[in-house]
Amino acid sequence: MKQQKNNSSSAKRVVIFDSSTLINLTMNGLLKEFEGLKKNFDGKFLITKEVVAEVIDKPSTIRRFKLEALKIKKLLEDGVLEMPSSIGIEDREISKVTTEIREKVNQIFYNKGNAIQIIHSGECSCLALSNILNEKNIDTVISIDERTTRMLVEKPENLSSLLQKKLHTSITMNDEHLYYFRNFKIIRSTELMYVAFKKGIVELKNHNVLDAILYALKLNGCSISDEEIVEMERISNKANNL
Repeated sequence: MKQQKNNSSSAKRVVIFDSSTLINLTMNGLLKEFEGLKKNFDGKFLITKEVVAEVIDKPSTIRRFKLEALKIKKLLEDGVLEMPSSIGIEDREISKVTTEIREKVNQIFYNKGNAIQIIHSGECSCLALSNILNEKNIDTVISIDERTTRMLVEKPENLSSLLQKKLHTSITMNDEHLYYFRNFKIIRSTELMYVAFKKGIVELKNHNVLDAILYALKLNGCSISDEEIVEMERISNKANNL
């Protein structure tokens, strides 16, 4: 799939999408709203080749997931999603940084002296692309629904506790590489659809629609608490009453 290369300096704002967000939006029938967000966004929606493998290439070979894969592929064909090459970032550069990040992140948490692999290539590639773009002074945010990467960036000590509960064993944390992950910005599908709702992009009109969307995303894998949803709805209602 060919995309015309442009100078990376022409892109001032970028949202990088992990497979978890794209799959969640697709499964909940929210791609029309996703396209509406892109039309209202002065910047790029980017996806790495590693994420393409996760949401298009592999699922296209499985009948159960083929329809969702084709829908996401159409977003790429229509230019809603774009590859990093569209702003002059080559795959080999991303792959190099992805390897470096994977080595760092998978040397943070240990169980009985054995390193625990906590995130995979797709998420690592999103972090890599964000790092490359940040160094070029391009404002970036990564959209990830799974909690592991978000906790690593925002509250790694909570991730250590989570792993301990999940694995039912003691976890030691090597904080040598944690500094590397402090400056990434993470959002979820729920924040994206909250913005779509506030901008009037959501076509379904009902006083319960925001609640319905947020819980649909939560129940399909977005890491968000009930308390966070209540707060988002409270802020929305307060703004409507001003």
